Order: sequence, then C-alpha cells, then structure tokens
Amino acid sequence: MKKLTSLLFLCFAGNIANVQAEKRPNILLFLVDDMGWQDTSVPFWNQKTANNEIYETPNMERLAGKGMKFTQAYANSVSSPSRVSLFTGMNSACHRVTNWTLERNVSTDGQNDSLIYPRWNVNGFCQQDKIERCTYATSLAQVLKDNGYYTIHCGKAHFAARTTPGENPLNLGFNININGGAAGAPGSYLGVANFGNACNGRQSNVFAVPGLEEYYGKDIFLTEALTLEAIKALDKVKQEDKPFFLYMSHYAIHVPLEKDMRFYEKYKKKGLVDNEAAYAALIEGMDKSLGDLMNYLESNGLMDNTIILFMSDNGGLASETYWRAQQYVQNAPLSSGKGSAHEGGIREPMIVYWPDVTHPGSECDKYLIMEDFFPSILEMAKVKKYRTVQHVDGVSFVPLLKGNGDPSRNRALYWNFPNGWGQPGPGFGASCTIRKGDWKMIYYYGSGKKELFNIAEDISEKNNLVEEFPDIVRKLSKELGVYLRKKDAQRPFLKATGEAIPWPDEVKTR
Repeated sequence: MKKLTSLLFLCFAGNIANVQAEKRPNILLFLVDDMGWQDTSVPFWNQKTANNEIYETPNMERLAGKGMKFTQAYANSVSSPSRVSLFTGMNSACHRVTNWTLERNVSTDGQNDSLIYPRWNVNGFCQQDKIERCTYATSLAQVLKDNGYYTIHCGKAHFAARTTPGENPLNLGFNININGGAAGAPGSYLGVANFGNACNGRQSNVFAVPGLEEYYGKDIFLTEALTLEAIKALDKVKQEDKPFFLYMSHYAIHVPLEKDMRFYEKYKKKGLVDNEAAYAALIEGMDKSLGDLMNYLESNGLMDNTIILFMSDNGGLASETYWRAQQYVQNAPLSSGKGSAHEGGIREPMIVYWPDVTHPGSECDKYLIMEDFFPSILEMAKVKKYRTVQHVDGVSFVPLLKGNGDPSRNRALYWNFPNGWGQPGPGFGASCTIRKGDWKMIYYYGSGKKELFNIAEDISEKNNLVEEFPDIVRKLSKELGVYLRKKDAQRPFLKATGEAIPWPDEVKTR
C-alpha cells in the first residue's frame, strides 16, 4: 500500500510538472515612440555616449540587468510602417504601408519637384478584405487571442487611417483597447489640457487622445495615465484565468515636447535648455512607466512567468525645429534621425527578458528587424500552428535568446521607402536599403545615388565606400533589386516622363 501511494504521488507530481511546463507565459511588449538608440542611460554601443550620461532610465537598466540587450535591432524610419510590420510580420516592401497614416485615402507624402510617389497603402492594415488602399493581414494579437491569450492594447495604435476598420484595435484581435486610434501623436500630454480634446462643443485637435475622460482637467501626464489604465486592465485579467498579452504602446517620446514636471526641473539643473530638458523628462517618464509595470508584476507574483520585450518604432527625432541650430546630431554617434535611411533613423534600443531563458545582463550583437517580432512572440507563446492570410517575412530571434543559433547568418535585411518625409538631410529622401553582414547600401530613387558603408567600422556612416568597393555595390544592388521585384515593391515615377524609377541594379554606381 505504501509503495502504491508513493507511485500515485510520483504520477501526480509528474502531471503537475507537465502542466507547469506547458503553462504559457504572459507577454508584455513595451513599445516607445520615436526613441533614439542612445536616449537612455543604458549604452547600446561598445562605450558610453554623451546621451547615456545625460538621460536617467534606471528601469531600463533594471530590465537590461535581468535580460538580454540587443545592439543591432532595426525598425523602419517612421511609425506606421514599423507598427504594421510588427503586427503582420511583413516587410514594408510587402505590406506597402510605407509612410505614416492618418486620414482615409489621403497621402502624407511631402511634395517633390521631380518625383511622383506611388499609390502606397495610405489606409494602413486591416483584418477585413477589400478595403481600398489597405493591407489585408492577420494580426499578431488575433493569433494570440485565438490561442487563449487575453489581449490588451494600451496607448498609441497608428495601424490604420480614420474610419477604416484597422483604426480600432478591437478589430485587430484585442480584447481591450485603451486609447488606441488613428492618430500618431498626442494632441497634448497634459491632463489639464484634456490630452488635446476640446470641450464646450469646440472641435478637438486632430491628434487628440481618445478616451481618458476621467483624467480631464487633472494635473497628470499622459504617460502616467496610460500606465494606471494598463494596471487596471491587468487587474481585470486576474478574473479571466488566461495568460495576457499587454501591448504597452506609449505616445512618449514623440513631440510635442511638453514638460513632465515630475522630472523636468532635474534636467534644467543639469544645464539643459528647455526643449532638451522636456525631452529628457519625457524619456524618464516613459522609464517610470516601465518600472511601475515591472513592480506590478513582481508584487503580484507574475514576474517569473512574464516575458518583457522593449523596443522603439523608429529612430529619434533630429531637427532644428525642436533642437539645436546644428541639425541631425541628436543621435550621435549614429548619423541623422527619424525618417532617414541612415542608422539614426532605423536603429533602436531593444531589450528582452525571458525568465529562465535569457541570461542576466547578457548582450547580443546580431542584427534583426521589426517584422521578426511576429514569429518570435508566437514561438515564445508556444503557438506552434497558426494560419495567416499574409506571408510572414520575419524570422524568429528566439535562437538568439536561447544562445543556440544565429538566424542573421548570411541573411540580408531590407527597407523600402518610396516616399517623401521631413527636411533634406543625411539619409533622407525616397530610397531602398539593404544590410548584409557588415555592409549597408542605400539607393536613392530621386538622384540615382548610392551609398555604401561598413557599419562595423563606420557606425556614423561618414565614409561612402562606393568607389572603393564597386564589386560589393554591384552585388548588393543585384540582391536588393531581385528582392524588391520578387516582393512586387513600389517605386516612384519621374514627373518629366511618367516612367518608373529604375531598380538599384539597373543603374550604374554614382
């Protein structure tokens, strides 16, 4: 009898162990808006930079101390393309949401004297077919929801244009939508300004933050209000008996550079001018949100079964409109910033904490790109079989987290931006780009110019090596051209002739 009892106990213990082994992790995807690679006290280079010494992000330090820091994580150079890639797993050349979205059927491209920009998918992406100028795709949130996850959207959405189904995250597989809409920036960060919403029948700011009425007129910053709402949603999940997927998508640190007075005076005392102090305060406010969510997970016994992914949607803003008279130096040592094909526009701060998988304080220098999050998160969630209406271009970076493979080996990364954005500057203009190994080549549609950089040796992209390495230029041009044709990518047209701009392998190097 005693022997039988022991066997029964062992079987019961084994079943419990199996159940625990199969328990799916919670997932917190923490996305920051317009955060540069060095807008943090966590260095993502082989040395500290001036920005690392200025900004204070103790909770990013805390997360990096628990998990793995990625030093070569890439996104698109503007918001909507990255967010669509994130939630569809598609490269921008494929989903064709290549610039930021807002109004239905309205392009946000700037004017150009010589180029006609293509009819890109100005309406973003939807899970409903046959929406004009819209990418039809299955959302990451939908796949997670269909596989037992309780899905929460909090903050900036910017997946699709106004009045399209994709404007509302509830139509993209989320159980809860907190303040997500079509706008890509907040009308105001200030509760006393109703976050950009008007009262007394007056028309609201076009970028007014939806919802949050209970905070109107109160002395509270948007970043804090969103964090409080996210925690309320997590409390609700306790009643669901499901793992959660929280997409914490902050409007910070996007302009306007309004002052978060919890931190602003600290940076003024450091000697920063008003705009720079406001920017630094936006960063630290975002970091506090990360810390508050980590505190919540720890106090509720959830930290040991929650994966946290930290990422930015594009590079930091670099413009004399908000900064110093000398342009495009805000992301040093990287060149340029948001909207640019140079590193300052596409290279992002990324950290992943996966309990019992990532080694504390570890670092990975292999490159990856935004669409890789789609298959990676599904693999982390133990979703092995799923269907999407789109082809997924992303490659899982789980082997990098586990230290048992290198999916970046012999892999090229691609960008296509056949659009107009921002002021003239380094890396700006309609372009397509390839990164393979240490080499990066940019082809500018308007001028036919090419740039070749060895990123490992020249992270600041100061030395254009086109003339020194013509064979590499030809090889990368061919590979990029073949990829763009295969994916049926778009390109601009010449106003003078109405003809399409040649592909990169159809023009001589210059």
